[in-house]
Amino acid sequence: MAGRRIRDEADARACMRRVEASGLRLRDWARAERIDARSLNAWRMNLSRRAPRAVQRINLVELVAQAPARGAEGYVVRCGELSVEVGEDFDEDTLVRLLRVMSAC
Repeated sequence: MAGRRIRDEADARACMRRVEASGLRLRDWARAERIDARSLNAWRMNLSRRAPRAVQRINLVELVAQAPARGAEGYVVRCGELSVEVGEDFDEDTLVRLLRVMSAC
């Protein structure tokens, strides 16, 4: 016996909360509650697509061009109280590694 189909979004959300609270797999819970597991799973997938995506936090880093003490053109990269000074001929991969280290501080 397949069980009853999910009527609407409210029914689906209520069932999903009950599945989660039970600790059972969706299929096992649906069978015990005489709910059509395929119908509930389809609602679960559709609702997960509608869920807002997590927003990634972006930190901006100010790049200030300045002449280093040794006279060559360069940049000072500041991250809070920390800073990295690089010359005009800096290696991008090295700078990326330095910024990862700084962001972990």
